[in-house]
Amino acid sequence: MAEGGRGSQGEAAASESERTLIVLKPDAVSRGLIGEVISRFERKGFRVLELRLIRLQRNQAEDFYSPHRGKDFFEDLISFITSGPIVAAVLEGRNAVEAVRTMIGSTDAAKAPPGTIRGDLGLGLTANVIHASDSHESFEREVEVLFPGFLTKERSAASSADGPRELRGKA
Repeated sequence: MAEGGRGSQGEAAASESERTLIVLKPDAVSRGLIGEVISRFERKGFRVLELRLIRLQRNQAEDFYSPHRGKDFFEDLISFITSGPIVAAVLEGRNAVEAVRTMIGSTDAAKAPPGTIRGDLGLGLTANVIHASDSHESFEREVEVLFPGFLTKERSAASSADGPRELRGKA
């Protein structure tokens, strides 16, 4: 499709307003990379809808990484993500999940291509600077761990915007 062209309305709406979650891990925060990483997304045209500096408790980390429960690396992952503050952000933009995953690169920083966040800034497999939701379903699960009520607030705002028009603007 040509730049600026439109597919179906559903396709255009989904690709123009998709949301995803990123987490700058403790290594990124301790190395002073917050601005560098966030600015890459902003320069690419993503909007930051939510941004929070937090320190995850173990139970939050276990909820966040629940798909990895039972895997060999689960304990190391939980220990690392709770070892210091993180920065969590909700980004909005065109094809956000896929585009952000492309921008961050492979999980193993040594295998991530130059130009990606992990390729340029990551130091290893766990100390790889950033996490990003890998699907819309992951986003919905993860965002509720780090931004409780976000989806409820978003759905409420959307239904209010679509609510009864006859009540608006009348004296």
